[in-house]
Amino acid sequence: MIRPTPLPITGFNVCNALGASREQVRAALVAGRGGLSRLASVPFETATGAIESDLPELHSELAPWQTRTTRIALLLLSGLSQQLCRLRERWSRQRIAVVLGTTTAGADYTEEAYRYYLEHGTLPTEYDLWRHHTYGAVLHVVRALTGAEGPGFVISTACTASAKPLASAQRLITTDVVDAAVVGGIDTLCSMTLRGFNALEALSTKPCRPFSAERDGLSLGEGGALLLVERKGDAMALLEAVGESSDAYHITAPHPEGQGAHAAMSRALGQAGCRPAEVDHINAHGTGTRLNDVAESIAIERLFGTDVPVVSTKGYVGHTLGAAGATEACFALFSLLEGWIPASLGAAPQDEKIHLNIPTKTTELNVRRVLSNSLAFGGNNTSVLLRAA
Repeated sequence: MIRPTPLPITGFNVCNALGASREQVRAALVAGRGGLSRLASVPFETATGAIESDLPELHSELAPWQTRTTRIALLLLSGLSQQLCRLRERWSRQRIAVVLGTTTAGADYTEEAYRYYLEHGTLPTEYDLWRHHTYGAVLHVVRALTGAEGPGFVISTACTASAKPLASAQRLITTDVVDAAVVGGIDTLCSMTLRGFNALEALSTKPCRPFSAERDGLSLGEGGALLLVERKGDAMALLEAVGESSDAYHITAPHPEGQGAHAAMSRALGQAGCRPAEVDHINAHGTGTRLNDVAESIAIERLFGTDVPVVSTKGYVGHTLGAAGATEACFALFSLLEGWIPASLGAAPQDEKIHLNIPTKTTELNVRRVLSNSLAFGGNNTSVLLRAA
């Protein structure tokens, strides 16, 4: 197997129910403070991870593209202005890619437009399908705000959507198509996903409790995360490997033995030439549903044993779907940079079928490598291996 050179991650930013900045999100994780709560606008009992902070508005030529999704993009990029400036100084704009993941795109905006249509018999005059609904809309805004003129595309593979851009960046840089990439994902809460998961009877009525014997479903959230990956630069951490698999076991359920998850994790380790014992922490997909948690834990135990600390951070922000992979990669970066891992909220009492080491308190730990799992509908799986710089 050809082993790609580990790539510097030179910047990252994240926002979600824990806060509107990287610093706020970090503080909540360290404190073990979750952001899930009841949202009055949801017509059934469930906890959600909504962004409560005010979002900046797009101006001038980008104003017509204004949605909640693009405003989150602007917020994230505003916190990366210095790093983006250095990135543009190092590389030609034609050699900077933008690869994003999302599942909902502008669905929340379209839902509002449709409600207006039902009441007035016509769509709002400002509504435009391309600018407000499509995947290309957020891509256009991010490319405009970053000045990137290299390849640009959006990936929509459900819960792996924003993990896969890290694999794309690795391939684009390794094959000398580009020198740098802005990657990540954004998703917002909308009726489509809330009602869809409710119809699947997959939602918990309370904040989700991954790996707990008392778990009863997942919580949905919204948010975004962006990372800067470069051929060379001032590395905060390294993107070492990305393992991918597609076992196509079932349209929604994972393989009961976690075969797809095992394959993705194994491929990440193989690509890096890394032994399981060299991974210090795993950020699990850990949705809080009975099928996912057990299947993933079987795959982890089979490959790593039961000593490595395994945490699900969905008890903090919920499942942010198309933003989850990038969000949890950013959570993993906190561990690499600062030497601690967050508590797995709500995991106690632990399911007796799950034999993993699941910390329920914030734990100081010398972390050199973190594996971050994203497991999606259709048996689509991605494992991102990050290493200390």
